[in-house]
Amino acid sequence: MLFRGRRERLGTAVRQAADTGFTVLDRRLPAAEAAKVLLRKAFPDHWSFLLGELALYSFVVLVLTGSWLTLFFDPGTREIVYHGSYTPLQGLPVSVAYDSTLHISFDVRGGLLVRQMHHWAALFFLSAIGVHLLRVFFTGAFRRPREINWMIGVTLFLLALLEGFCGYSLPDDLLSGTGLRTANSIVLSIPVAGTYLSYLFWGGSFPGHVLNGRLYILHVLFLPGALIALVAAHLVLVFYLKHTQWGGPGRTNRTVTGRPLFPHFTAKSTGLLCMVAGVMAVLGALAQINPVWEYGPYRADQVSTNAQPDWYVGFLEGALRLMPPWETRAAGHTVMWNVLLPAVVLPGLLFTLLYGYPVFERWVTGERGESHLCDRPRDNPTRTGLGVAAVVAYAVLLLAGGNDVVAFSFHLSVNALTWLLRVLVVLGPVAAFLATKRLCLALQTHERHVLEEGEETGVVRQSVYGGLEPQRAEVRIDRRYRFLVRDLPRPAPPPERAAPRRVRLRAALSRWYFARREELPTTPEQRRHIEEALAEPERRRS
Repeated sequence: MLFRGRRERLGTAVRQAADTGFTVLDRRLPAAEAAKVLLRKAFPDHWSFLLGELALYSFVVLVLTGSWLTLFFDPGTREIVYHGSYTPLQGLPVSVAYDSTLHISFDVRGGLLVRQMHHWAALFFLSAIGVHLLRVFFTGAFRRPREINWMIGVTLFLLALLEGFCGYSLPDDLLSGTGLRTANSIVLSIPVAGTYLSYLFWGGSFPGHVLNGRLYILHVLFLPGALIALVAAHLVLVFYLKHTQWGGPGRTNRTVTGRPLFPHFTAKSTGLLCMVAGVMAVLGALAQINPVWEYGPYRADQVSTNAQPDWYVGFLEGALRLMPPWETRAAGHTVMWNVLLPAVVLPGLLFTLLYGYPVFERWVTGERGESHLCDRPRDNPTRTGLGVAAVVAYAVLLLAGGNDVVAFSFHLSVNALTWLLRVLVVLGPVAAFLATKRLCLALQTHERHVLEEGEETGVVRQSVYGGLEPQRAEVRIDRRYRFLVRDLPRPAPPPERAAPRRVRLRAALSRWYFARREELPTTPEQRRHIEEALAEPERRRS
């Protein structure tokens, strides 16, 4: 009884202190109003929206484990003799950075676990961002008013790639040193400015002695700061613009449905954070990754073999391996097309397309209102086909990044495999685009048949004359809603002959995008409901 009374008094005191503190804060800041708005913010329930949260929580694990590793890591390149716990390397000359990495892995309690958690979380972070960007692209969630948020997401992906490469290069082992040698060749391939940039980054001829320290500052200070700022801006825009949602009864461009932030979403999101951290801990404990002690310290006259870079830069490795050995010599200069095109032009083109696609599609479709309902990929066959073609091209380049390992494992000719992949990287995306577009149109055709004939029930009746007829039922309301509510613009009409070239190009692209579709049967009342569901929110109309 004594302890129960004390607990009750303590609980009362805590509640009173919290009430007093909140009252004091609310008198000076709009705390109550902000809390009311934030705590009732609706969040989607569909599993596909968890991809962004997976990226966020893996980033949290990255920051926590990286902060811990910073306490023990030294990025110095000064050469010393190794006298640590790993016997096979004792007595060998190594850099301070490599010695520091081995010290964390073998001599710091829990060091190897945290280091491997950090590496797995980095791979998971980039994977989650990439898949999240694909989800946004295929569902059209980048359209007005979310173009800026799409560009922030692409910038996050770009900075995450750079952050991963910096961290991957810090241990100064033979694998990361080989990657830096490749990076140096890429920088040198830039016409005119390449030699100056190489001197600026490396402080002289490769391998230099200043790059590792600069990569360390980028990795632990500038890039994490930029990532945190962009993540914060991304989340603020998500709160302000509201989330997109899949179509369904009661879900329109004017309404937002979902679970409130507190307590439903908070509980689910906290559980997801714990699951992500737990998975990273299990992988860090059981799945070995980047064993730098097996590669050995970096030597400029040696190259690592039978080792591949992390997946996020694997497509660059593949592009370099597939590019023919083309060079041009003119006026005393050599232009290395075999490095410049796959390693500079290709990624530059990739991110230019990613940044500009929302503007391009909006130009093709014309001035249209806001879109808060997600497109089903089948309803926009051209965009879906382009996305699948890009994924196939990326997959071929990623496979090409390990063509030597694949050839050795399956007893194939490296040259034959390289030529096969060169053909696939050109024809594969084209075939994928055509097949995907045809599949989307076929799915639309199936939906038209379902609306016209009804849903199959699985019951077959036999008439008195012996004929068999499948029984069909009326399409459910929620399914009919998903079929019919489609935010698809009409293709632009053919322009006049005297129209400017820009207008004719836009009309041709509009027909290419939207001319092929299956028109679904609707009644006048259904068309009125569809127009109401797709109507632009009143408060955002100009």
